[in-house]
Amino acid sequence: MLKNNRINTAIAALLLAPAFALAQADMPPTNDLPNPYATQEGYLKMPAGRMWGSSSTVDMHPDGESIWVAERCGGNINACVQNPDVNMIMLFDKDGNMVRSFGAGYITWPHGIHVDQEGNVWVADGRDNKGDNTPEDAVIGHQIHKFSETGEHLMSLGKKGGGQGDEYFFTPNDMHVAPNGDIFVAEGHANSAGTPARVLKFTSTGEFIKSFGEMGDGPGQFMQPHALAMDAQGRLFVGDRSNNRVQIFDQEGNFIDMWYQFGRPSGIYIDQAGMLYSADSESGSVNPAHVAWLRGIRVGSASTGEVQYLIPDPNPACTGTCTAEGVVADKNGVIYGAEVGPVGGIKRYTR
Repeated sequence: MLKNNRINTAIAALLLAPAFALAQADMPPTNDLPNPYATQEGYLKMPAGRMWGSSSTVDMHPDGESIWVAERCGGNINACVQNPDVNMIMLFDKDGNMVRSFGAGYITWPHGIHVDQEGNVWVADGRDNKGDNTPEDAVIGHQIHKFSETGEHLMSLGKKGGGQGDEYFFTPNDMHVAPNGDIFVAEGHANSAGTPARVLKFTSTGEFIKSFGEMGDGPGQFMQPHALAMDAQGRLFVGDRSNNRVQIFDQEGNFIDMWYQFGRPSGIYIDQAGMLYSADSESGSVNPAHVAWLRGIRVGSASTGEVQYLIPDPNPACTGTCTAEGVVADKNGVIYGAEVGPVGGIKRYTR
C-alpha cells in the first residue's frame, strides 16, 4: 500500500512541477553559469606539524560563522585506524583558527557531518577497523555518533562494527536532525548488489521508526544516497549521487520531486535564505555517463530549482574524486568546500 501511495505521489508531483524542475537524466549540462566567487586556499589553519588529509565533511556552528570539519587523520582510507590518537573532528573560528578538536578512537572514516539546532555534532563513520569494509568481525565502524560541541560523546546509532538489514548500518553516508529531533540517516556507499540504498528515520532518542528507498533509478529509489539536507518547509533533500540527481521527500518518505540540474551531488546544503549548494566532485572523472558536466559547486534555489552559479573545479584534468565533496555556506554567504582529493583540505569561496 505504501509503495502504491509513493508512486501516486510521484506522478502527481511530476505533473504539477514547474518546467525547470522536470529535468531529465539526459538533460544538457548546467555548465554555462556565472562564477562570482574568488577561491581562497589555506584559510583554515591546522596546528603546527599537522597536515590536511581527505575530508568530505563540513558544517556550520550555530553562530553562523565558525566551521566544523571532520578530516581523515592526515590521509584517507585506514588513516584514522592507523592513527587512533588523532582527533579528526575540529572546530575553526571565523578567522580560520582551530578552537578545539576531539573524536579520537571513535571513528575510522569520517564521511558526513551535521550540526543540529542545539549545537551537537553528528558524524557518520562510513567504514570499519578492518580495512576491507565488510562488517564481519569488525569491532568499530559503520555507526552514527553524536557529540556535544565540547566533545562529550552522547550517543551512537547502529551496531558497533556494522551490520546489514535490521542490524544497521553498513557504510552510512550522512545524517540530518529535523527541527522536532527526528534523525535521518542515508545509508549505502556503493552501487553493487547487496549494498543498502535507503534512508532510515529514528526518534531523537535513537528508536527506529522506518526506512524508505531501495537500489534503483526510479522515483524514490537510490544509488548512493550520499548527502542529506532539509529546507525551511521541512522537505528532506537527498543527494542521490550515482543517479546524478537530487531527490526531495517529505519526512514520512513520500517522494515529491527529483532534480538533475544540480549535477552529480556528493554534498548538499541549504542555507536559511533557501539557497541550495550542491558539491559535484565526480562528474567527468568518475562517472562516464556524466562526462559532459563540469565538476564544481552549483548554487541555486531550493524552492524553484533554478541553478544560478557554478564554481568550477580549478583543476579540470584531475582524475578521481576532485574539488569539493562536502559543502556549507555561512550566514554571510561565504562557501566552504571539503575536498577528498587529490590533496584534501578545505577551500573558501567569497564574493
